[in-house]
Amino acid sequence: MATRTAAERRADERVAYDAYLKDCPTSQLLDRISDKWVSLILSALREQGAMRYSDLGRKIPGVSQKMLTQTLRSLERDGLVARTVTPAVPVRVDYRLTELGASLSGLIVAVKEWAETHIDQVRAAREQYDAEE
Repeated sequence: MATRTAAERRADERVAYDAYLKDCPTSQLLDRISDKWVSLILSALREQGAMRYSDLGRKIPGVSQKMLTQTLRSLERDGLVARTVTPAVPVRVDYRLTELGASLSGLIVAVKEWAETHIDQVRAAREQYDAEE
């Protein structure tokens, strides 16, 4: 049996990815990026550029400090957001999209804009559906 390199094994695994399977890494990633806070953070960073933690909190009303922190950490872990600490008093922490995050954020912003454009139609459809029930 021939020895395969790690790159060959990853390539074989990539072909086998199936997001419909619960334990597939792509399914887990889709779950992560479909989160409301992830979408809003990525959209804000795409529209505003690098932002401080407090600026993100103000831009996204309703997000708790705990949820903002958890979401930013998960985005950083996934390589979508980079965190830069500047020594100062108080310490300055900025978040920006990585190249990978920027490639995703365009899609996320498009979905956000679609929702903003079509919410009235969705509401009307909901009202019609509920009236028929």
